[in-house]
Amino acid sequence: MGVSRIDARFAALKAQGKAAFVAYVMGGDPDLETSFEVLKGLPAAGADIIELGFPFSDPMAEGPTIQRAAERSLKAGTKIKDIFELVRRFREIDQDTPIILMGYMNPVEQRGYETWASQMAEAGADGVIVVDCPPEEADGLTDALDGQDLALIRLATPTSDDKRLETLVRRTRGFIYYVSVAGVTGVKEADADAIAGPVQRVREKGGLPVAVGFGIRTPERAGAVAKVADAAVVGSALVEEIKNSLPEKAMIPAKVLEKAEKLAHAVHSAR
Repeated sequence: MGVSRIDARFAALKAQGKAAFVAYVMGGDPDLETSFEVLKGLPAAGADIIELGFPFSDPMAEGPTIQRAAERSLKAGTKIKDIFELVRRFREIDQDTPIILMGYMNPVEQRGYETWASQMAEAGADGVIVVDCPPEEADGLTDALDGQDLALIRLATPTSDDKRLETLVRRTRGFIYYVSVAGVTGVKEADADAIAGPVQRVREKGGLPVAVGFGIRTPERAGAVAKVADAAVVGSALVEEIKNSLPEKAMIPAKVLEKAEKLAHAVHSAR
């Protein structure tokens, strides 16, 4: 379904007067089976869209929490083919929840754009966020994804001026990811009052829903962001639950899903 699955989810939530709760987890953290248990439980816990990280050895935009998640995943032997397999297994039990892959350009380029796009489509993913892919150099990847009706979702930041936004939103599909704070993930906190104006500006420029991420760790913060954005993205707070539960690995899915449920409730009841 690709982009249409993302569009359908945002349209349904808009009709209900709700923002979307977007949950990020790193694929293969701390191992593939535990990761799958978390993944398959997220929709019931309230996740409207799932961002599934694919590990890379140099995750430059990530704070310590997600850096360590990537390290755990790689140490467990996770390969890109395993990430696609997680999506494929998820699609066997859930045909409705959009899945967005998130990571870095190196693994995409190693596979080749056409192969990457076809394997994404075959697995059942709907879009991808490539953190270090400049829009000026993205036409080859965008062409391959468009050919499979998949979204390349771009990042806008507080420093993106109007001219830059015009470049960023060109050929973007699904939604636009607004990075609420300068710096890496999971360190600073998002300020809903400060982002309200920029989010509206990005929405008007792109004509797409705007999801806000980076700096959202608590239900209170997620709810505040949900009042001004179309979606609130939470990653580090969920990944932190995985790290904290490593001594009792069997408890990881329950701990992560309990946190996700609280965040989802805050987002869905914000308006």
